[in-house]
Amino acid sequence: MATTIKVVIRNAAKADGTFPLALRITKDRKSSYIHIGTSINEEDWDAVACKVKKTHRNSVRLNNLIAQKFAEASDTSLELQAKKKDVSAKLVAKKIKPKKGVTFFAIAAEFIENMRKEGKYNRVPTDQARINNFEAFLGTKDIDFSEITVPLLNRFRAHLKGDKKLSERTIVNHLILIRSLYNQAILGELADIKAYPFGRGKIQIKIPKSSKIGLTKEEVEAIEKLNLSVEPKLNHARNVFLFSYYFAGVRVSDVLRMKWTDFQNDRLFYSMGKNDKPGSLKIPEKVKAILDQYRGDDPVNGLIFPELKVVEDMSDQFTVERKISYGVKNLNKYLKLVAEKAKITKPMTNHISRHTFGNISGDKITPQMLQKLYRHSSLTTTISYQNNFIHKTADDALDAVLNG
Repeated sequence: MATTIKVVIRNAAKADGTFPLALRITKDRKSSYIHIGTSINEEDWDAVACKVKKTHRNSVRLNNLIAQKFAEASDTSLELQAKKKDVSAKLVAKKIKPKKGVTFFAIAAEFIENMRKEGKYNRVPTDQARINNFEAFLGTKDIDFSEITVPLLNRFRAHLKGDKKLSERTIVNHLILIRSLYNQAILGELADIKAYPFGRGKIQIKIPKSSKIGLTKEEVEAIEKLNLSVEPKLNHARNVFLFSYYFAGVRVSDVLRMKWTDFQNDRLFYSMGKNDKPGSLKIPEKVKAILDQYRGDDPVNGLIFPELKVVEDMSDQFTVERKISYGVKNLNKYLKLVAEKAKITKPMTNHISRHTFGNISGDKITPQMLQKLYRHSSLTTTISYQNNFIHKTADDALDAVLNG
């Protein structure tokens, strides 16, 4: 007897009242079932035509999914029967049964959980919000990777820009995340590379250029000269900012992790948290003056600055990242007050110290040397930090023509 395959709605309702759709594989009056991965209300199912009725808002998409799964099952069944005459329904089902977690959102959930375990506190809520935006746009969690097409992503892009009013960079970050998850699924053989919607002639992701404005040398000097002796919170925020600047714009997350043992033989030795690249720098005299302000503090965990001294277990990366995030928010809040006192109108955050060093470096050091100090993998990234110098050379060229 030939193997028959039919799409059916199961008779056991889920907690939300919907009924799962499945492929029923029958051979010799014995049946096995493979759940397609989606469920619908019973009144939306056409049992005769074996398809979702038009009353369902996603009927076209779901029927396309059903047709795809049915075709895959039929092809596999014929292939097995060609190799072996006696093929049971159970064997066919086992061969074509999809692997656990093949839907986009199943992979996304695993991705978020892995980041949580790795202690990437800042990325978890950010990427989860992007995943939530994609789910809200689709109106379902049941979507196969093959359904993530170029037209779908173009509609999603338009939705983020027109309905959500998000910036171009934020929209690009949404697409980058979807692309990353798709790549993971391909590597895990859970998605077909033939359906990949990114690349030439498809969805191409271009990161928009942004203006990164650092402080001038005069503005840094104005901050250094402020008398903050009676305002310890502002003084501490200034210290962290200048500490970062004096060490070529070391990231604030690395500053807050620094320990007294990182300083040996008048040099700083540390590995950058973002890419674990090691390095060493001499200790400027201005940094020594900052360190002297913290020598009398309780050296919990050997840390210099106080933000992470409340963490009991420094190996708990998720807690460490969470405390860093909270600490940076506080520091940035007080930095705004520091900027007001120094009569600086530019946006003032700890990350600006990194751009400040790059901008002030100008023609004093080569982009290659700045790349080494920043520990960037790409020189293109480094050059964007020397915007002021780039503008200066363009301005000089303009003056040479107009006033020469």
